[in-house]
Amino acid sequence: MTTIPTMKKQYLYLLLVIFLTGICCKSNAQAPRIPEASPTQTIIQDFGLGKITITYSRPAVKGRVIFGGINPYGQVWRTGANAATTISFTENVIIEGHKVPAGTYSLFSIPDKDEWTIILNKTAKQWGAYDYKQADDLLRFTIKPIYLAEKRESFTIQFANETTHSADLHLVWDHTAVYIKLNTDDDAKIMANIDKLMRGDRKPYYFNAIQYYYENNKDLNIALKWALEAQKVEPEGSWFKLWEARIRLKMGDKEAAIKAAQQGVDMAKASNDDEYVRLNQAVIDQAKS
Repeated sequence: MTTIPTMKKQYLYLLLVIFLTGICCKSNAQAPRIPEASPTQTIIQDFGLGKITITYSRPAVKGRVIFGGINPYGQVWRTGANAATTISFTENVIIEGHKVPAGTYSLFSIPDKDEWTIILNKTAKQWGAYDYKQADDLLRFTIKPIYLAEKRESFTIQFANETTHSADLHLVWDHTAVYIKLNTDDDAKIMANIDKLMRGDRKPYYFNAIQYYYENNKDLNIALKWALEAQKVEPEGSWFKLWEARIRLKMGDKEAAIKAAQQGVDMAKASNDDEYVRLNQAVIDQAKS
């Protein structure tokens, strides 16, 4: 029997490896791409204890008439391009005063000249508005559009004016904007969490607990108590002097607010913390105005 020399075996083995590697790489390679005319964007916003996620496609004006033109008045719009826009909430929320359970929804709209209808539909994955069914709506409400002097070429959804308990959702395209008010619906859960956390080692939680009580009009006596306790733990913390001053001012005690804020200014200067010099001084100015 004729045997293949060792060197030839190695050569043939190397050719086989190269051949198989080429097939593998070719099969795993991505197909060439063409950019979409209306690029997809996903935005994520922390909101209260949860998050809001919006996925939508962004058409451009391209010299066209938008509302009352390519998007006729009085017709359901996907609020974007391509697939219907989706909006997800990991916690319950309140939209323009309407309670909305956590979940994922399609965001449709019906633009009109003087009024828009905003729609949350329970069927989350749809292509356009072709299969839209009003029977699947979770929520409908109307809102007034706003004229913008500055043109927005690409359709844009964005968040603005975010706080611990509220935010605005902006829909903007061409010279038209719609501003939708969002509020958290997790106050009871947050208060329960604060109560639980403040029963143990409070040090890591003073700042956020004080801020939440202050910004959400909770019991200011409790917030003040925590601010004073926190100063004993961090006696050089000009940020806790700031919160003491803010709380005292909100309670109507301007003299005590000025005193606390001035102490905060002095502490911040000693540690070269320009930010808290400015913030404490702002309380002094407000109290004196």
